[in-house]
Amino acid sequence: MPEVVTARPREGRFNKNAARRVRAAGKIPAVLYGPGADPVAVEVDPKQISQILFSETGHNTIFDVEVAGQAAAKAMIVDWQREPIKDQLIHIDMKRIALDKTLRVSVRVKLLGTPVGVKTEGGILDQVLREVEIECLPADIPSHIDVDVSGLALHGVLRVSELPHSDKVKVLSPADATVAHVMAIREEVAPAAEEGAAATAEGAAPAAATEPEVAKKGKAETEAAAKKPEAKK
Repeated sequence: MPEVVTARPREGRFNKNAARRVRAAGKIPAVLYGPGADPVAVEVDPKQISQILFSETGHNTIFDVEVAGQAAAKAMIVDWQREPIKDQLIHIDMKRIALDKTLRVSVRVKLLGTPVGVKTEGGILDQVLREVEIECLPADIPSHIDVDVSGLALHGVLRVSELPHSDKVKVLSPADATVAHVMAIREEVAPAAEEGAAATAEGAAPAAATEPEVAKKGKAETEAAAKKPEAKK
């Protein structure tokens, strides 16, 4: 993973046409902003950015960004956009950070172990919350939060308040929010019941089909009776 990202000021600053030319040249248009200097439009190497985003620390990675004409600064990737069809990076936002100032970031929750409710009670583990928001100094940002769920029984719930805590990290997500739970597998309708229902429906069809014939016959008899001459007195 690169510890230094080289950024070159791009022509046209925040112009959309200039951004298209940057992409056509195989680079990614980006913006670097934050305390200490004015926002600047730059272009960066997509390989360097991809290595950061796919690293263990992901978008929480802290790196040095070097822009021609400016002093190197510590920065993080705070936003990025991808082209939906080819899934290629098309724009990123980098923010300058101060190592002595706390940050608010989202960190992945990693579940460890197999719950007893899955092993012996036939349930399935459902992870509802995959990230939690925390606040801490840049150097204290964890790559992920590990939590052992092997003791979770059927219908058991793991909440944010039960995640491992550290004096250096403050969890901002609601304490009662569900992180994961073990739920029961729904029973499927028995095939025999489905076949019986189908047979009943099929058996009812012929009876319904004969009803118009009976009605038609009754109507004919009524008409014949009406045409029959009345007996002479």
